[in-house]
Amino acid sequence: MYHTRPATTADLPAIHQLIAACETRLHGRPQTDPDAVAAHLARPGLDPTTDTRVVHDEDGTLVAHAWVDRRCEIHVHPEHHGQRLGTQLLHWAETRARQTGIPRITQTIPDTDTGATKLLAAHGYQPLVTSWLLETTTREPVTPPPPGITIRAFQAADAPEAHLVTEDAFDEWQQRRKDFPEWARNTVRRTTFAPAMSPVAHTRGGQLIGVLIALDDPRNPYGYIESLAVHRDHRNHGIARHLLRYAFDAFARNGKPTTTLWTHSETGALTLYQRVGMTVRRSSTVHAKELFVGETGAKRQAS
Repeated sequence: MYHTRPATTADLPAIHQLIAACETRLHGRPQTDPDAVAAHLARPGLDPTTDTRVVHDEDGTLVAHAWVDRRCEIHVHPEHHGQRLGTQLLHWAETRARQTGIPRITQTIPDTDTGATKLLAAHGYQPLVTSWLLETTTREPVTPPPPGITIRAFQAADAPEAHLVTEDAFDEWQQRRKDFPEWARNTVRRTTFAPAMSPVAHTRGGQLIGVLIALDDPRNPYGYIESLAVHRDHRNHGIARHLLRYAFDAFARNGKPTTTLWTHSETGALTLYQRVGMTVRRSSTVHAKELFVGETGAKRQAS
């Protein structure tokens, strides 16, 4: 027998253990750190009492978790597959999304998770965006940046400008803009944030025009780039390439010769990463479902 209730902050360690078990089954090792789990629960607009669920078995062990806020994430412990927990949580997420008037719900699934992919297809989800995990062991010599540009390691005082440059760049494709507290929770305030591996680019006048955020998780044998952004007025001058090579070299000098990052098809950045020697390790797909197809505006408002 299973018991379901909303998640609380006290559940965060158990949720992280659950996600780690799911990732280990699919990829051989955990990928998500505890700070990322906490950041999801603290998303602006997400109310844990109505927008999250945790499922415990009869022994009190947390075996499934879900949250919904335009995006949706559902995890079921591998030992509890086949009990329809994923289907039940998917129905809950869609119902909750309709109650709040969300027109479309999305969920990102690793392409190796064929069971989850089939479940979403059976419930009317369609592929929307492809994401790739890229990696490289390339360590080319770090060359001087373009004239008038300085590249150095991230400093605490860079955070406000780094937030603006990143969000301005990501506005071109992301659904919503993060305010500084949310951005910081996902980047510079994570315990795995690695300022020494996170370069920024400045003009001679002191304007920050590029930033790379790197994470260094001691549990993982490789470095990870969380985000890379260059001000639109300074693109196509090789700045992103210099930031990447700075990070690759910094990780290699600190015992992690392999660096990884995620990108997706809406950013148009795949060729940039391939040009600096990165290759695809694996892929995921964002699946989407329109929730009010064929319904009148009055009926949608009533939902």
